[in-house]
Amino acid sequence: QVQLVESGGGLVQPGGSLTLSCVVFGSTISTYTMGWFRRAPEKEHEFVAAISGGGGKTVYSDSVKGRFTISRDNAKTTVTLQMYNLEPEDTAVYYCAADTLLGRLGTRGHEYAVWGQGTQVTVSS
Repeated sequence: QVQLVESGGGLVQPGGSLTLSCVVFGSTISTYTMGWFRRAPEKEHEFVAAISGGGGKTVYSDSVKGRFTISRDNAKTTVTLQMYNLEPEDTAVYYCAADTLLGRLGTRGHEYAVWGQGTQVTVSS
């Protein structure tokens, strides 16, 4: 059974940085597209970023493009989201997700079959 465990969330001031990590247990991830989503209070799930199985392709939402970077280390079964120049609007629970359908670089939640429990990111002064 594949399990995803996120870490790295916390409280940061506007303009600050955080790095989120997602470790995958129970499977190799070299063929999975991995994604990050977030849910802010009273808002719907929002796509943040995704990276293809080999790491050669990435896609970002317009709201984080240029500020966030997604990367992966398949040997360590880890996916990382580096977040820079954080804004209060980035406050949310961030979720790591795995798409087990080969060859897709999806941006919609229903395309991802496995989800982590989430990690809270709060951007506030």
